Amino acid sequence: MAQVSSAPSPGTSADTFTSICSPDRLETLFGTLDFFDGMPLPETITRSYDALDLLRGIEVFLNCVPGAAMVAMRRGLRSIGVDSRTIGCLSPRCTSAPLVLTANTETTYGMTCLALAQDGPTVIEAPGNSLCFVNDLWQRHVADMGIAGPDKGRGGKYLFLPPGHDGDVPDGYFVVRPPTFSSWVLLRALNGMEGLLQSRIYPLTAAADPPEQRFVNFAESDFNTIHANDFSFFEEIDTIVQEEPPEALDPERAGQLAAIGIVPGRPFRPDDRMRSILDTAARIASGLVRTLCFKPRDPAFYVYPGGSWKNPWPSHNHEFLSPDGARLLDARAIYHYFAAGTSPAMAAAAVGAGSQYAYTAEDSTGALLDGGRAYTLTLPSDIPAKNFWSVTAYDPQTRSLLRTDDPYPSVNSLSDAVRTEDSGDTVIHFGPTAPQGREGNWVRTVPGKGWFTVLRLYGPLEGWFDQSWRPGEIEPV
Repeated sequence: MAQVSSAPSPGTSADTFTSICSPDRLETLFGTLDFFDGMPLPETITRSYDALDLLRGIEVFLNCVPGAAMVAMRRGLRSIGVDSRTIGCLSPRCTSAPLVLTANTETTYGMTCLALAQDGPTVIEAPGNSLCFVNDLWQRHVADMGIAGPDKGRGGKYLFLPPGHDGDVPDGYFVVRPPTFSSWVLLRALNGMEGLLQSRIYPLTAAADPPEQRFVNFAESDFNTIHANDFSFFEEIDTIVQEEPPEALDPERAGQLAAIGIVPGRPFRPDDRMRSILDTAARIASGLVRTLCFKPRDPAFYVYPGGSWKNPWPSHNHEFLSPDGARLLDARAIYHYFAAGTSPAMAAAAVGAGSQYAYTAEDSTGALLDGGRAYTLTLPSDIPAKNFWSVTAYDPQTRSLLRTDDPYPSVNSLSDAVRTEDSGDTVIHFGPTAPQGREGNWVRTVPGKGWFTVLRLYGPLEGWFDQSWRPGEIEPV
């Protein structure tokens, strides 16, 4: 027979009661919370739900920036006539007129957004000698095309199938199944516009006789692709939730969205109270993510100990995963707040291939960069870039190219005007006035505005990876 014995009774100490109970009054960042024997009083109930909705709104903003950015990108492209069968392009290169997250002034880009719900299975003919990739509408990596893709830079036909597609799949294509109906396509042709014009996008139903490809050049167009930082941010997110399959989003973020009223198949109509709270949440979260971007507290973001240069992929993983498999939430928010698109080739480039990035908004003293002051940046000799390098200035408000009288706020090794010192070093000058005799090494800044800069190395060499080469800090003059 089973035996039943009496359990010991060690008692419950006063310290234990203190740790498991709530005091009658709590002073918090959200105000005073009053309780009767652990039960919330009426004013505390109201204040608690206001606080909870605010916190959840902040969490949604920080975790859903990638999706809002893609909705804004697609909306901006549509505003200039770039639809799912049109390729927007930058010829010969991007100016500071378009508001596009940290676009560069050197690369020939093409971009569009697929619409698999309307067009059905869609073919992309990627150009040869290119670095192209596709992200879904939550800005997750879907496919590489070109040098980093299965065509190995020879060019190839890629067939993108809508979520849930169960029809026949023809031979002769690299088949891709994105989790969302809409995806962002970025085409980068290394041999310029001539290469980009070899790109084609068309429905599979037109494969026997593809239509002539339409291109729209927006290099000098003034339009916006940046997501909102107020209540309308949540409307941008609701757009994805209503258009895309629910299973395209992980349960955790779906739960956060549901908690503030964004649910598939239901209208998002917050009352005045909730609308005000979410507007506040977006503005607070924008401030928080700007702090994360420009002054991260995790040492892993810093390229060099004691320096200000930062790496947007601290774990060198395009999914922002740590070596232990944990999602680096701050890293994901930082990257997608000021950049668009991810791929393995960008996050973890091999020696001599892909590209590497570092950014800073500080001078050597730790002060924020001021457009009314003059600065220098020294790039020591033997800059480790097989293809080319660039140093570009950006507006910290829009995270887009800094708008000045010069539409190309950049110095790069493709320019014949750039001069090196007798030592072999290259000195970049920043400020509102050009240094005499060094105009080709100068980036104009704007008095009264801040700025930040991104250093790009295309085809990074061993000296970058082993840190035997290191850029100087930005020095005030």
